[in-house]
Amino acid sequence: MNPQSNRQCRHRVPSSDEMLEAISSRDGSYDGAFFYGVVTTGVFCKPSCSSRPAKPENIRIFLDLESAINADFRACKRCRPECLERELERMVEVARHIETHADDRLTLADLSKMANLSPSRLQKAFKSAFGVTPKEYQDASRLERYKNALKKGETVTEAIYSSGYSSPSRVYGEVSRTMGMTPAAYREGGTKEQIFYAFCDSTLGPLLMAATQRGVCFAQFGESLEELLGQMKAEFPKAKFSESTCTAGPDLDRWIQALDEHVGSHAPRPDLPLDLRGTAFQLKVWRFLLSVKEGDVLSYGELAKEIDEPKAFRAVASACGANRIGVLIPCHRVLRGNGDLGGYRWGLDRKRVLLDGERANRATK
Repeated sequence: MNPQSNRQCRHRVPSSDEMLEAISSRDGSYDGAFFYGVVTTGVFCKPSCSSRPAKPENIRIFLDLESAINADFRACKRCRPECLERELERMVEVARHIETHADDRLTLADLSKMANLSPSRLQKAFKSAFGVTPKEYQDASRLERYKNALKKGETVTEAIYSSGYSSPSRVYGEVSRTMGMTPAAYREGGTKEQIFYAFCDSTLGPLLMAATQRGVCFAQFGESLEELLGQMKAEFPKAKFSESTCTAGPDLDRWIQALDEHVGSHAPRPDLPLDLRGTAFQLKVWRFLLSVKEGDVLSYGELAKEIDEPKAFRAVASACGANRIGVLIPCHRVLRGNGDLGGYRWGLDRKRVLLDGERANRATK
């Protein structure tokens, strides 16, 4: 986990309605996502400020502290919005400390002393900054060390103890669910697993699809066959790869043709078996995306609410970015809260074409 990256992408941009609702309800979860000024007083505040509510027509929205100051608004003395930046810097320091001491016993009390905050305030500020608690952040950091140790060739037992886990049972329970596979299977990196692949020059450019006997495990667009083969082999470094022959493995030639017809000619999206591999949270996001209908869109925040993780919109965005099965898992249907396209692993031009095609197809039905 990269605290600097989290800092830069701390919040998505909420919609205007969301921001006004956050101000009205004094929702502290939006603190840092934006600030608001009141033209009748010349003061700017955090969304959670307990000051007297202002009329919507007197509110001006600012996405950062500097914009509010440059517009000649002064900081509210009650909610002290200028302190948010300093507090965020301290949360970044705490995150870096957790990462470098992931295998140590870190208590909330110790971390709060380091940040010069009360334990309850630290918990709230850290979760606001990173979307997870300090303990969850440490668990993720420890898991990352564990996975890296397995990739370097350590045995499962060696990786368990070098990463700070206290016992094998801890890993085979909680951690294996998080990884989406058993630790031994992850260490093997697909050893002895047969993966078949097929390639075509699709309407959206070079497309490579790969599948195991369980279903499609990879469907990505790129610039060339060589680039896509490299990406596939990086995802499954120890697997055995064979080009599709339509007899020895899944009928990939037919499947990839059906996907190309979907993106190019607005044919129905092929209902293909999928071999999903990811963390428990990623699988939750991807499976929900399978239920989003053609032509429908939703925001990262709305998706987070749909999976009962209302404050995890940053993690939802990361799960969409980690999707390795393009179009079949329709992460292109997720937008920013303000309606902008947001990001897309295979480029915004492809995302725009997919959405425009789906809307046009739906309009004709």
